[in-house]
Amino acid sequence: MRVLLLSAYEAVSHRYWADQLTARLDDIEWVRLSLTPRHFAWRIRGNPLSWWLREHATLSQAFDVVLATSMVDLATLIGLFPHLGQARKIVYFHENQFAYPSSSEQRPPVEAMMVNLYSALAADEVAFNTAFNRDSFIDGAKAFLKKMPDKLPVAAPLEALRRRARVLPVPLETRPGEAASGSSINRIIWNHRWEYDKNPQDFFEVLFQLSQAGVSFELAVVGQRFRDAPAVFDEARERLGAHIHCWGPLEYQQYQALLDEGGIVVSTAWHEFQGLAIMEAAQRGARPLVPARLCFPELYPAAFCYDGTRDGLFERLKGWLEVPESRPPALDLQTFEWPQWQARYRELIVGK
Repeated sequence: MRVLLLSAYEAVSHRYWADQLTARLDDIEWVRLSLTPRHFAWRIRGNPLSWWLREHATLSQAFDVVLATSMVDLATLIGLFPHLGQARKIVYFHENQFAYPSSSEQRPPVEAMMVNLYSALAADEVAFNTAFNRDSFIDGAKAFLKKMPDKLPVAAPLEALRRRARVLPVPLETRPGEAASGSSINRIIWNHRWEYDKNPQDFFEVLFQLSQAGVSFELAVVGQRFRDAPAVFDEARERLGAHIHCWGPLEYQQYQALLDEGGIVVSTAWHEFQGLAIMEAAQRGARPLVPARLCFPELYPAAFCYDGTRDGLFERLKGWLEVPESRPPALDLQTFEWPQWQARYRELIVGK
């Protein structure tokens, strides 16, 4: 079986998923095309043209399956290469463009939403990493299209898509070795992208409060940094200097070693569909503390969720830091590891 795997905006989590998928299903002949995660508006709208110009020979070949991430403009690509329409077409949603926070400085354009929608409608199979992702896509598309002038009767086809869509998380690599040592139980970890939608403002405001209240903690701020990070990162580095254990992206082995030392991994995100960074840290023994919104209530027991406010996060962090015994036991995330999902991914792609 020949499978064409297309990733139009290959962020770290997308590459992680594709690398694991192709390694696990190694009896399939994979052909991968990807584009770097830069210039978002152009990538999501221009990916068919980029590939048409640069990968014409590859895309002119025959494939049994076309597996595309949701940022691929699959409908246009099939128009440019009609023979691809004869393959079995699958779209995998790591995220969707209908679920951005209302005040986002990075709110996606209408074109990005329509790419998501057209790709889903052009596919034979659609899969989402969480039920939250699926439902926010369907509900968001319905609400968006209600505002359009033609008043199209979209509810029935979108509800049909909801019913047939699969929910398949991005699986975790099987964790080697023992659980985290817990040697740094008072370490707070930020391991997300340094961008607005991860809501670093709330995170650091709470840490400023903890520091002012004399609560003992150390801080590891890692994760992917881009050219323009929110200004609060510079403020936090100055104000929290006495607490900082490490600051900035780490090499992979250093990052894994950091996670193995334990601590509390925190999310304040306004925009999250699975949150691999939190899951990977929790898999290695850190205690996740996540807001009770977005995908998190679907993935984490209530003991690991706070109410989503700064006050709520402050109280939970203060309690966990001052009384470590009050923290819930480490999570067992084996149900999210690849051995639990490999057969279902094979079924998705092979169609049996």
